Amino acid sequence: MTRPAAVLFDRDDTLVEDVPYNADPRKVRPMPGAHEALRTLRDHGILLGVVSNQSGVGRGLLTEADVRAVNARVDALLGPFDVWVHCPHTPEDGCGCRKPAPGMVFEAAHRLGVPPGHCVVVGDIGADMGAARAAGARGVLVPTARTLPGEVAAAPHVCPDLMSAVRHVLRADRAPVSPGSPA
Repeated sequence: MTRPAAVLFDRDDTLVEDVPYNADPRKVRPMPGAHEALRTLRDHGILLGVVSNQSGVGRGLLTEADVRAVNARVDALLGPFDVWVHCPHTPEDGCGCRKPAPGMVFEAAHRLGVPPGHCVVVGDIGADMGAARAAGARGVLVPTARTLPGEVAAAPHVCPDLMSAVRHVLRADRAPVSPGSPA
């Protein structure tokens, strides 16, 4: 296993605190350790992206402009990110981009110019891991209070926080970590 060319992060509850259907950039708060984790990846020359389900658009609770404004705030606080991709659809739409479908991972990898298999997806729920698996990328789960026990058990790699996930990604070419074990 080699060091990835790109790391794609889920946005809500991974990079920033989850505010359901957030349309207010002033409510954006980075997750603990996010600054250091992202700086470390940048220092190693790894491309960074965000892949985020934003069903509030499809539900009529947010606009595309709202999503862009919140993403811009995240970028101002934690960026710059090399690529942003979001899915505006609801689960009922059955699209190919909404995680756990692989569409956003494929799109982000394409825009970064790297094969999906050279990407790692870091997220907080099983849908993030499903999208990674479906795209042929590696997945790293960073559980939060809303992560289900079954999602933790099924994850290929589990890390207690973002910095641990980054350390795992950076040493992935030296020592594999067993599924479900902390890195």
